[in-house]
Order: sequence, then structure tokens, then C-alpha cells
Amino acid sequence: MTKKPPVEDFTDENLTITEPKSWAAGVPGVLHAMGPAMEEMGVGRAMKGLLAMNQKDGFDCMSCAWEDPQGKRKTFEFCENGAKALTWEATPLLVPDTFWAENSIDDLLEKSDYWLGLQGRLTTPVYKPAGKNHYEPVSWERAFEIVAEELNALDSPDQAAFYTSGRAANETAFVYQLFVRAFGTNNMPDCSNMCHESTGAAMGETIGVGKATIRYDDFAKADLIIIMGQNPGTNHPRMLTALEEAKQAGASIVAVNPLLEAGLRRYKNPQTVKGVVGRGTDLADQFLQIRMAGDMALMQAVSKRVLDAEAAHPGTVLDQQFLDERCEGLEAFREHLEHLDEEEVLRATGLTSAEIDELAERYIAADRVIITWAMGLTQHKKAVPAIKEIINLLLLRGNIGKPGAGASPIRGHSNVQGDRTMGIWEKMPPTFLDAIQSEFGFDPPRKDGDDAVAAIRGMRDGKIKVWIALGGNLVSAISDTAVAEKAMQSTRLTVQISTKPNRSHAVIGETALILPTLGRSEVDMQASGQQFLTVEDTVAAVHASTGNLSPVSPTLLSEVSIVTRMARAVLGTKVQVDWEHFERNYDSIREHISRVVPGFENFNTRVRQKGGFDLPHPPRDSRTFPTPSGKAMITVNELEAVELPEGRLLLQTLRSHDQFNTTIYSLNDRYRGVKGGRRVVFVNPDDLAALGVADGAMVDLHSEWKDGVDRVAPRFRVVSYPTARGCAAAYFPEANALVPLDHVAETSNTPVSKSIVVRLEVVTAG
Repeated sequence: MTKKPPVEDFTDENLTITEPKSWAAGVPGVLHAMGPAMEEMGVGRAMKGLLAMNQKDGFDCMSCAWEDPQGKRKTFEFCENGAKALTWEATPLLVPDTFWAENSIDDLLEKSDYWLGLQGRLTTPVYKPAGKNHYEPVSWERAFEIVAEELNALDSPDQAAFYTSGRAANETAFVYQLFVRAFGTNNMPDCSNMCHESTGAAMGETIGVGKATIRYDDFAKADLIIIMGQNPGTNHPRMLTALEEAKQAGASIVAVNPLLEAGLRRYKNPQTVKGVVGRGTDLADQFLQIRMAGDMALMQAVSKRVLDAEAAHPGTVLDQQFLDERCEGLEAFREHLEHLDEEEVLRATGLTSAEIDELAERYIAADRVIITWAMGLTQHKKAVPAIKEIINLLLLRGNIGKPGAGASPIRGHSNVQGDRTMGIWEKMPPTFLDAIQSEFGFDPPRKDGDDAVAAIRGMRDGKIKVWIALGGNLVSAISDTAVAEKAMQSTRLTVQISTKPNRSHAVIGETALILPTLGRSEVDMQASGQQFLTVEDTVAAVHASTGNLSPVSPTLLSEVSIVTRMARAVLGTKVQVDWEHFERNYDSIREHISRVVPGFENFNTRVRQKGGFDLPHPPRDSRTFPTPSGKAMITVNELEAVELPEGRLLLQTLRSHDQFNTTIYSLNDRYRGVKGGRRVVFVNPDDLAALGVADGAMVDLHSEWKDGVDRVAPRFRVVSYPTARGCAAAYFPEANALVPLDHVAETSNTPVSKSIVVRLEVVTAG
């Protein structure tokens, strides 16, 4: 243990605000990455871990799913936030067994996620019995018996739900979904339900594959990169290097985002002289501060300008051969856009016609275009049609399936994409379920299960009685915090497989288990020797991940061990699956995957090649589209702007810079000028003037939705900030309380966390 954790929780009493930064990374990025790593882990453990992170023979970063370079890699192939993630996971600071006697459930409920995480690594299984207010240490054997007793006492397997965090590796995900389906349910909500579900729905319908159509080296081949609804400087900083390389190769970059984020403006690469002592690289050649939820209108407006340019100069703008041979729906799309109302577009986007003209001109002038996006697009009511409009625009000029061009959704959680490939989905297609039946000899359930939002409803309504979570922190990640927490507390048993304490260990059922697990960076030793795992990154590349740090405790089990032992305890002889062999040797899991999951043939051999292998991707690889018609679908989508009543703002939830999903590394957000606190709301200064609210005022945030419920997030400090007019922003999970559970994106059912109508009510002194 390097130092004692804090005894008291943290408040925002020391909150200070300074001017936001105009550039990202540089020397401060190095200091903020390396300093905490050395202090928390010690020099030896820190350097051993950092030098192995994202290397071909090392372990994959547990933070974002950014793809690795295909050629030679740098010695330091990690970013600031990757270093923070490793420090958070691999800290030798341990939660002592006495912690549970000293802290009741009521005590833990009063603590923040930040404080809970700072207590250190979990090492011993603990159990909270019915009627008790404390966790108690329990043996691994007894823990699995408790799970088996509760699950097997249910009236139906559908009374249980099995959640997955994107951190789980492919092998873990595969055996987990196998266990769940052998138990008899498809209730498999996962973190993708709350982030890129909209992407999968939109791309699956239009091009037949819900994954990025590019590879890493396509960025340096692009003429134009349009970055929409994302903040790479904080959420996936390694992307900044790819953008820098693209700029050096001659690409233009357009940023489309409500906030002037530092990581979209200028990058000082700390591994170059220019980045250390010079100005660095200017990134965005055009910055469109779009009104939230205006992306669909913008894409339609640009597409209309492209079609108008083709009409003015026939045969010179569209890729007509590609459209004729590979696509359908163009004429209906053209007719639909003839009626697009420019004034409606300008209201929806908050932009000028001249700004949209400039973007259209850039698009038409570029032969190779990448459009990349993240949750700034996926968490709106109209997220799915908005992403379909991105695909429409790309298809018009053949910008899918050629070098330097394509659709690039950026997943924000390592292996969240791989988990879905492995079967972590509540509605896997019949072909996958048939393959499971053929391989393992049992017929998996065919009825669709519950996603994350539906699972909360199920717990709330008493239909789901057991909740098991493979990683994650759902109560802090999901919308409508009060409803979600009450729902979780209505269950009979909650089980969390975790590395460190979080709020989901305090918001629990009548009984609860916490099962501590190895981190990805740690050596995983089983009966057959040291094991490795595999992950799939955001461009559908699969590679090995081998931990190299000594486990912080000999009592820890790997995630595969926990899942397979749980399966043995629960299922007994119900199915003929050799769970023990899975645990002894992960090659045996990969052998089954190779026969069940398309693209993983000869898995064990191919993944041992340096750098792994790419999964097949027909739109990218051969410009073929696995849709019902065999062609890419150009779709017609009705524009529907978010109506904002007078005196209201449109709020989005977002991360701070020192944050990964619900994990809070510190109370600072240095790029936005925030230090020592998190309960802030960023508002345009002109909006503050119009509302009569002073910069620095204390306000309660009230959300307004059609159900009439007054949802309140109290005591936020107002920060005057250069965001788009009419828009505001606050951190999650603090602002999740404002998002109604039933306010979800059409088709994908993703919580609408990026367009919440709110009003600010000033808190009077005293």
C-alpha cells in the first residue's frame, strides 16, 4: 500500500474556475500522466505497466477502444488518460477487510464515486445478508453457492438480468453469454445500450454492418475529416496523434461540436519537439458550434448542397457509378431534400448559411472523406436518423469502401465492440443462436431480452429479482438516478464483479455480493500456465492482451474464473459444457469461438500473429453490403428539431477531463478551467445575460419533459463558457438525475442524455 485513502469525502468548497485551454496535451499531459502513476504504483510497477500498454506483446488499455497503429509502435503508446486508467486499476492500495465493518451500507450511500474509488483495490469477496447493514467477508465457494441458490429459486430465468461492462475481454464475454443463455434468458443489458446502440442500429440498417468502415491508416490518407459530437482530447486522446498525422499529410479538419473543446483546436504532441517547445499542430480548419441535436439538419443541408451542385454541373459531383451499382434510394432522397426548409435548418443548427456552404464546399472538393462521431450524436431522440444522414452524405460521393474514406464511430470503452461480437446482446440474431445450439448441444432462448433501460423498468416493476454485473457501475451510468437506484434496491440479490468500490456496491438489493477480480494489466495464471485474452478495437481489429504486473493479491480470481465457477455452481449438469477446461486453458474458449462467431476461424493461430487480425467487413473490404437488398440504403428521414421554450436551455451531460465513464480520477477538468469540484453547469454568457443569472451563481437544475415530473439536480455553480447559444453542459453522473428513464432514442432505446430541456433556478442565500 503506497498511502492511506481519504477518510472524509470531498466537497466542492474549494472549486475554482479559470480560463479554458485552447490546446491539448503537451508537457502538462506528460506530468499529469506520469506523476500520479509514479506516486501511486511506484517507479518500477508504473514503468513496467506503461511500457507494456498497447504494445503488440503487452496489454490493451482498459480505457478507450482507439485502434492501435498497424506498423511499428512508439515506446510510449499510451495517452494521459490511459496512464490514469492503469494507475487506477493497478494501484497496490488495498481495501482492508476491516473496511466493511467500519462502513455500513448507509455510510457508503453518503459517499461519492470518487471517494469510493480512492479506497483501493478489492481483494476479498464480501456478502451483505438480508436484514444486515454491513458487508461481511465470505469465501469464494460460499459466494458462488449464494448466487446458485438465488438464481435457481427464481420462477423464471427471465427474472434475472446479467449486465456487461465494455471492459470484459472476448473470452470472458463469450463464456458469460454462454452461461446466461444456458441458464435460460437473453436479459443481457450492456454499456453499449447507453452509448453506441444508435450507431449499430443506423449503420446496420443502411450498410449492413454497425462498425467503422475505416482502418487506422485511413486518417493519414483522407483529404477531409469531419469530427462530430466528440472530444478526442479527453475521451480518446490517442486520436489526436492520428489527426496530427492527417494534417501533416495535407488533410483538412472540420469540428462540429457545441463546445470549443481544446482537443479539437490545437494539439501539442509531447513526443515531438514541436509539441514540447513549439506551438504544436492546429487541428480544426473550420469549427461549427452547432446547437445540440442539430446534426441531422446539418447533414441534410450539406447533402442538399451536394445534390444541387450535381444538378448545376451534371456528372461532376456525385459518384454516379457507385450509386448506380451499390446503392438504392437516391431518387426518393433527392425528392425529399428538395423540400428542405433552410430556415428550419438554421434554427435547428444555430449556424449560418455561409458556414454550411463552407462545409459543403469542403466536402465536394475532397476526394476522400472520413466522418467520425461519438456520443454527442448517439444520445438524442433522433440519433438513429441523424447517423443515417451521415451515411447518406458519405454514399453520395462514394466515401465508403475506399482508402482514406468512411464512417468512423469511435467507441469509448475498450472491447465494448468485441463484447457485442461475442454475443453480449439481448437480441442476437437466429444464426448466432443456431451456432450456439450446434456447438454446445442445447437450444438457447429465442425471445429477445431486456436492454439497460428495460432492465431498470423490470427491477422497478418487480419483474427482475436478481442483478449480476460483470464490471461497470450501472446506477451511476444510467439515466433517472432516483428511479434507477430505487429499482436496484427492489431486487433480492445484486452481484458486482469489480476491481474497486463504486456506487453500485452501495445501491444494492436485499442481499448483495461483491466479487473482486484481476485487472487487465495483471498476470492471469491458470492451471495450464499464464493466459492471455483478446479484444476487438473500434475498427474491428482483434489482438491479444497479456497482463504483465503481479496481481495485488493472491486471493483474486480472473473474470473467466469467476464466470466459469459461477456457471458450474448454478447449472450443475444442466448442459454439457466443460467449464473447468475453459478456466484451465483459455485456448479452449477460443476454439469454440472459432466455430461459433463468423470471422474468428482458426482463432488461436491468427491471434498469435504480431498485431492480430482484422475481422471481415464487407462494406470496407469489397464495397458489398449485407443488407436485405444487397445494396447500401440511402434513407429518407424526417427532420424534427427539439423545441426549446423561452427561458430554457438544452443541456448535455459529459465527462470531465479527469474521468473515464463513471470513474472519477480527480475533481479537476483542466482543459475547461475547472479545479476542485464537479457540480458546475457551463452556459453561454449571452444566455446568462438573457436569463438574468450571474456567472458564479448557485443554481438548481430542473429538467422538463412530457411526463411532468420535476427532476432536480441541486446546487450547481454557473460557469460562463463559450458553448453554443441555447445550450448548456454538466458532468455525469451528477446530472443523470435530470434524464427521464423513458426519454430514449427512437429504435435504439438509448437514454437521451445530450438534449435535456432544463431551467435554472437561482439558489437564494440562507
